[in-house]
Amino acid sequence: MINLLKSFFIKQVPLVLVDSDPMFRKILYKLSLEKTIGIDTEFDWRNTYFPKLSLIQISTNEKIYLIDCLKLNSLREFRPIFENKNIKKVFHAVRSDVTVLFCTTNLKVTNCFDIQIADRYLSKSDAKSYAKIVFKYLRIKIDKSETNSDWLRRPFSKNQINYAANDVRFLIKIYKKQKKILEKRNLYSNVNNLVNKEVFLGSQKLYISRLKRLKLESKIEKKLFMWRENKAIEKNIPPSFIFKDKYFKKILKTFEYNISNENIFYILKNDSLANELINEFKEC
Repeated sequence: MINLLKSFFIKQVPLVLVDSDPMFRKILYKLSLEKTIGIDTEFDWRNTYFPKLSLIQISTNEKIYLIDCLKLNSLREFRPIFENKNIKKVFHAVRSDVTVLFCTTNLKVTNCFDIQIADRYLSKSDAKSYAKIVFKYLRIKIDKSETNSDWLRRPFSKNQINYAANDVRFLIKIYKKQKKILEKRNLYSNVNNLVNKEVFLGSQKLYISRLKRLKLESKIEKKLFMWRENKAIEKNIPPSFIFKDKYFKKILKTFEYNISNENIFYILKNDSLANELINEFKEC
């Protein structure tokens, strides 16, 4: 019964759908006066190099704003909020959201907190989902059935709106509980350091983390990697759509040992791209 009452009262926080530039500017001023906000994003990132940002959800103690990014002219107007070091921004899995925000607005988010990192640090366990953390700290069950929803479709369904709102509804409450525990144990700065590392990693060009993961060392390897990245950016498709990682060595061997260029045409399955690649590397 207590659980039901909790859910009932929390759900009364007003939802505001922001889908016009004048309305957006009005809420930006209101957000600039806040000390703490919760942030989440909904996006599509399946067939493109850059994510397609659909929705930014922002919670305060009094309201939840659902900001329809497809209806706004410039998300760079978020600068006074994202880069304001006096506003604490609370996330779950901060690197994912910060990466999407950096790619789509070219803005770096400052003064962040991650409830997932804090929970992992406190419990010394694996990273928990948002739903599990909400239940752990607030004893509230939330529906996550819209996780793989089509966020580029308009209008939003009622389920999508509820899902999106719930993704930020509990962030500030959990942050306050975690902060109290961390400060009591003198661990708050430790968690902040971990969060800052994740924010830094999320605020880089996308190719940097991919290059580190592939562990390419030679000059020609890096040149091939950047050629693929640039072509993917130019066409706004995932780099794997140019060619998959597993073909790196095969392509390099083709150039290194002067093997027939048929391999290149077979791997890229695009004559124009294959010719570009061959011309780029013929003197290497």
